[in-house]
Amino acid sequence: MMKVIKITGDSLKWEDCASFEELPADHVEIDVVWSAVNRADLSQRAGVYPPPPGASDILGLEVSGRIAAVGKAVAGFEPGDEVCALLTGGGYATKVMVPAVQVLPVPKGYSLKKAAAIPEVFATAWLNLYQEADLQPGERVLLHAAASGLGTAVIQIATAFGNPVFATAGDEEKLEICRKLGATGTWNRKDGSFVDAVKSWGGVDMVLDPVGGSYIKEDQEVLSADGRIILIGLMGGRSAEVDLGLMLMKRHRLIGSTLRSRSVEDKGSVMQALYRHVWPLLVAGQIEPMIDSTWPIEEVEDAMAHVAANRNTGKVLLKIAE
Repeated sequence: MMKVIKITGDSLKWEDCASFEELPADHVEIDVVWSAVNRADLSQRAGVYPPPPGASDILGLEVSGRIAAVGKAVAGFEPGDEVCALLTGGGYATKVMVPAVQVLPVPKGYSLKKAAAIPEVFATAWLNLYQEADLQPGERVLLHAAASGLGTAVIQIATAFGNPVFATAGDEEKLEICRKLGATGTWNRKDGSFVDAVKSWGGVDMVLDPVGGSYIKEDQEVLSADGRIILIGLMGGRSAEVDLGLMLMKRHRLIGSTLRSRSVEDKGSVMQALYRHVWPLLVAGQIEPMIDSTWPIEEVEDAMAHVAANRNTGKVLLKIAE
């Protein structure tokens, strides 16, 4: 037996569940120590973001823990190894099975707690900055909801790779943290439109937008020729006004991007890119995941409410075991 978080009506229950029957040859089994709350978990719980076909319907898109078993075709991992993993689901549990290509060793010097804050946000940051947007050295980034777990990762990675960041968020405390992490331009969304401030900063070559809605039209206004808007969320709504004339004349691209529904091969490629390019920066202390708070798994409802209310700056972690 194992324990998992089950969605029961409007409640989340920490309950017993049958364990896995057989470990696929290319998977590893992990005894989970930490998981984390992502906005995708909130959307799935609300019934608007179902897991991809074949994925676990248990919440949780990342974990850290210890290898419990390895499949016959897996090389490079042994039982007892401390690892972190990107999941398609299943993280709110005492055990998880995951393709080995989505698993990485905990960065040297990192605790399992700290490592749990890496997989989802750093993979999402790398995917969208350097694969979807194909950022080149010196190109500039506009980042919305910049004090989230993802935002704090994006600021650090982009800055480390020579891409200046303009950050928007909802209060001055969060913006001060963004500046400390490396953002060289900031704007409080409660002060109105960000357009003039971003133009004064010099405009941008890419927007990473988890908001959508009315932000899309304003994103276009600050985007340079050949600029890219990477849409990764719909916090501001599913409908937007797009200036097609501006898109045509300036060769703008509006790209929708999700990580969860990608193939195992794609996720493995992102994780290997992280291992090559980002792990050395983590080990050297040049960048690090920002942790807002930790909660026991039994208090997952409170942790999710904390995220839903935008009270977090950085990652919200769930402790599952010692």
